Amino acid sequence: MRSFSKEEKSWMWYDWGHSAYSIIISTAVFPLFYKAAAEDAGVSAANSTAYLGYAIAISTFILALLGPILGTIADYKGFKKTFFAGFSLLGIVATALLTFIPNDSWELLLVCYMFIAIGSAGSNVFYDAFLVDVTDDERMNKVSARGFAIGYIGSTIPFIISIAIILLAGQEVLPISITAASQIAFFITALWWGVFTLPMLRNVRQKHYLNREPRIVANSFKRLYETLKQIKQHRAIFLFLLAYFFYIDGVGTIITMSTAYGTDLGIESTDLLIILFVTQVVAAPFAMLYGRLADRFSGKIMLYVGICVYIIVCIYAYFMKSAFDFWVLAMLVATSQGGIQALSRAYFARMVPKVNANRFFGFYNIFDKFASILGPLLVGVTAQLTGHTSMGVFSLVILFIVGIVILIRVPEPGKGQAVGFSGGNSDKTSGLN
Repeated sequence: MRSFSKEEKSWMWYDWGHSAYSIIISTAVFPLFYKAAAEDAGVSAANSTAYLGYAIAISTFILALLGPILGTIADYKGFKKTFFAGFSLLGIVATALLTFIPNDSWELLLVCYMFIAIGSAGSNVFYDAFLVDVTDDERMNKVSARGFAIGYIGSTIPFIISIAIILLAGQEVLPISITAASQIAFFITALWWGVFTLPMLRNVRQKHYLNREPRIVANSFKRLYETLKQIKQHRAIFLFLLAYFFYIDGVGTIITMSTAYGTDLGIESTDLLIILFVTQVVAAPFAMLYGRLADRFSGKIMLYVGICVYIIVCIYAYFMKSAFDFWVLAMLVATSQGGIQALSRAYFARMVPKVNANRFFGFYNIFDKFASILGPLLVGVTAQLTGHTSMGVFSLVILFIVGIVILIRVPEPGKGQAVGFSGGNSDKTSGLN
């Protein structure tokens, strides 16, 4: 078995660093910090969860509009890494700024969170597109899944440090407030994210690109229009994006709002943090398992498995009443959340022409991000109308069902050939460095 190359490892290191954001900011510490701040300001639990959902929806809407445009420009030589670095820096700096925002400014916390979310998701557009530059079609399932697995493992280190500081806060060994401890956790996240972005910036290069030409922006909009026509013409890519839109909506909503949901159910913050930590540990081997099983059976079969697990999660969440139920739910999510995301990324990367990967991943991003608007909005509105977040979670079942029905109609991409493309594409000025 061929060992991982320097480029593949450097690409994976970004997941190791960035995943600290995913658990500490997106899932664990920040939601608890924000919920406590909102509660102290007199905001009800249902409303604070709804406002968090709206903040997620707004930030993802902004990036959904930017993704295809910047992705098209990034097909030109040198732009992919520039955009990746810019969005990464935005997310890292905004995360560091959380350290200085007082906990009584819950509105400002949400605004800063939106900038972090834009930086994180924006960097991931180009990070995902770099998959075609660091490996080949035959290794995409393995490399993509290993990236997610390493991310889960890497995120546990700053998470353990942060939780230890929070749990020890207010005691003799660490005479600081829980607020200060949470802010230290935010700084640790920014530092971890920043340090492990460096290997990606140093060692990964854009191998597939278009040579630069005059009027890059104007030509990019022209090529963007051509891409829209191509997506309509090439049924396989369009169907996959449509299926992805529905099932990833449910996945993203469950991940980003799980902590807020657990809080609304009355689960103690300490229990939530422990559950989330164990979820990260369990998710790592399952992500790698999905990659191996995808090579043995197929990526599509394993996507079916992951979607079915999430349908069970949504149904179980509706009846959840205790911390034990949340444990069961979290372990179910852990078995599939990394696998379904990793295999979706690899599946799409094998479908699109490599020289236009950024352009097509821009559309992959827009389907991802617009999906991330619908789910949180659905949960938020339902929570406010019914006073019960569980109704919104249960309603996500229909998204997974629609997604799997459409996915059935998507053909498995052939090795070494982009589905729906024969002999190339409309862009002739490509090159390799």
